[in-house]
Amino acid sequence: MSDFDLVEYQTRLSLAQKAMSENKLDALVFCTEAEIRYFSGFRTLFWQSPTRPWFLVLPQKGEPIAVIPAIGADLMQKTWVKDIRTWSSPHPTDDGISLLTKALSNYSRIGWPMGSETSLRMPVRDFDELRSSCGAEFIDCTDLLKALRMVKSKAELKIIQEICEIGSSAFARAGALFSPGQALDDAFRQFKIALLQEGAEDVPYLVGAASQGGYGDVISPPTNTQLRDGDVLMLDTGATLKGYFCDFDRNFAITRADDRAKRSYEKLWHATEAGLKYARSGTRCSDLFNVMHQSMGGGSSDVGRYGHGLGLQLTEWPSIYAHDHTVLKPGMVMTLEPSLEVSDGKIMVHEENILITEDAPVLLTQRAAPELPII
Repeated sequence: MSDFDLVEYQTRLSLAQKAMSENKLDALVFCTEAEIRYFSGFRTLFWQSPTRPWFLVLPQKGEPIAVIPAIGADLMQKTWVKDIRTWSSPHPTDDGISLLTKALSNYSRIGWPMGSETSLRMPVRDFDELRSSCGAEFIDCTDLLKALRMVKSKAELKIIQEICEIGSSAFARAGALFSPGQALDDAFRQFKIALLQEGAEDVPYLVGAASQGGYGDVISPPTNTQLRDGDVLMLDTGATLKGYFCDFDRNFAITRADDRAKRSYEKLWHATEAGLKYARSGTRCSDLFNVMHQSMGGGSSDVGRYGHGLGLQLTEWPSIYAHDHTVLKPGMVMTLEPSLEVSDGKIMVHEENILITEDAPVLLTQRAAPELPII
């Protein structure tokens, strides 16, 4: 069972080992879902349980070593990883630490992600014990990992393109899914069903809002409040296929839209157009942010960024904001997500998914209408 051919994982390991050699690292160690899945193909919803820690070791020479709870052995054996070391977990005093320490015993410089957008999915006291017992130097490998994962392979792009098309097909059904007087939670439910019907494997992320002329935030779960005339309904989906995400939203006016909502939507649409014209290989994320920001007149927004990377995770490196100077490269998948304040306490957001190429970016989502659609 695997989402990719063996050569895909071998290539990922080879690139990681080359980077390790260049950075004088003996091994990389990962304990988080995206990284373990990226290098091993181990895909499961069991990550929802925080009880057990999981580890994957990538040596500079040789093949990956999985140090995992015994409950995951059968599934890991279906991946390309052959060296699988297990323990009975949860364990009250040694939840895999001695086993992992032994696996790392021959290494003196170990890479471990410690920077922005990384996390430690194990008890901090166990991490402290590991570093103490290993006798090795632990080096932050965030930049190394970021460089490896930001540029997608052809196999990854195929899946991402397909899930974006699925999301676009579901949004195209909006006129039949949403209606005045409908409860917002039912609108969410109908859209989630539509995504699954169109071919999504799961819909782990669906947020949005509806209110007069705009909305207060972009992360709310739904309530049973009915859609009213003049509401702007926004839905933002992170549907998945083989573990890869789309991430984009669409805005709709219920029955009618006031002039302010129309102008705000058009301003966002044109800011996205500016982003599409400027998003090229060699462009810095900070410059792309400034182009979209200036397109909207440099107004205020508390969202903080105008897009981000996309792939195995709903949001990935890099961020399109003023302080991220990452240079765009062919093969990066990005969201363009400008936002603005419509009125006091009301905002609007627009989002598309694109592929960076040597030339103009490729839209992975079906481009939103230039005028606010009315249902």
